[in-house]
Amino acid sequence: MTQQLKEQVEIICRGAVDTISRPELEEKLRLGRPLRFKYGADPSAPDLHLGHCVQLRALRRAQELGHQVVLIIGDFTAMIGDPSGRSATRPQLSREQVTANAETYVAQAGKILDYTKTEIRFNSEWLGTLTPEEMIRLAGKFTVAQLLERDDFAKRFAEQAPIGIHELFYPLMQGYDSYAIQADIELGGTDQKFNLLVGREIQHQFGLPEQVVITRPLIPGTDGEKKMSKSLGNYIAVLDAPEEMFGKIMSIPDNLIALYSEYLTDFPLDDIRTTTAAMERGELNPRDAKDRLAVAIITDLHSADAARDASDAFRRTFSGRAQTLDDYRAAAEPAALPAAAFAEEIPLAKLMTEIGMTASTGEARRLIEQGAVYLDDEKITNPKALITPRPGAVLRAGKRRVKELVRGE
Repeated sequence: MTQQLKEQVEIICRGAVDTISRPELEEKLRLGRPLRFKYGADPSAPDLHLGHCVQLRALRRAQELGHQVVLIIGDFTAMIGDPSGRSATRPQLSREQVTANAETYVAQAGKILDYTKTEIRFNSEWLGTLTPEEMIRLAGKFTVAQLLERDDFAKRFAEQAPIGIHELFYPLMQGYDSYAIQADIELGGTDQKFNLLVGREIQHQFGLPEQVVITRPLIPGTDGEKKMSKSLGNYIAVLDAPEEMFGKIMSIPDNLIALYSEYLTDFPLDDIRTTTAAMERGELNPRDAKDRLAVAIITDLHSADAARDASDAFRRTFSGRAQTLDDYRAAAEPAALPAAAFAEEIPLAKLMTEIGMTASTGEARRLIEQGAVYLDDEKITNPKALITPRPGAVLRAGKRRVKELVRGE
């Protein structure tokens, strides 16, 4: 496998739980043409939240690699209601409700996807034109026993809970979408694995190459326990104002920082592991890691300026709960510098190493990139930053490494 192909596979499979199968993915990439990445979602509610962004961001990475994204709005299947993970039949939506939700869904997805490289399709285009005969032939390709292999159907059947006949058609219709648009790869949550595999089978039955299936987890909401959901009130909406979004991200449990970083940002995985280790050692305050996470997410969905303003507003509002600059100065160790040093620019990473805050400039740069380094009240995130030392300035990396710059003898 060439290095370029290997890197492309790693980008496409970032955060994947299931890849069915990786050799097939590599084979498709070797075709040397843009692959068709399918993602379908039913507009069963008008608002998207960060849980939806897990798949949308994966699609954008595919676009950046030069592939074609096909976003399927399930306006037909939404009237059935996806039974995935359900212990009861979903309420069926009217055509009017679905149409209204679809309009807002497309607009919100556009905050992440590049619509110049996105094919938007509504599955009523093909499902709405299937004749009764065609529907019966499609149903004839599967058995009831196969459909009852789904965990949610099996559980409801065992409990003698009602299962609507129309619900059994749902995975067939979602699978037929893959045939209709000739998908090469389909993305979905882990709860969608059965439906995605049905798509592979239907493509096979109709003589098409089978799509590769890639699943990713349903991320927990702000409570850190249950999957993000509007009905549970633990969601962060794509349309939340920057300051509201910032506050919600700052409220998540510390153990979600790495997970959110992996699925909702482009932070390198090595960087995420380093940040996590720094927090575990007490060298990085989780609050600073969340600040960096929130800035990245809000920059993605709004703008860099909006993210900075939200961060500043949060710090002003809640500064009373945190240590002040005077608190840090009182606890700081003096770091003596020669008089000439206060008249010259110096790389911040080099200064941190020279005064004993870090063992190496590499470690200093990592702490700076992680958002752990402050000069007085200013957070510095550019690892190549140059500063002119000032007598009395407080330089800190996390809570435990605090130095006050003073003139030497």
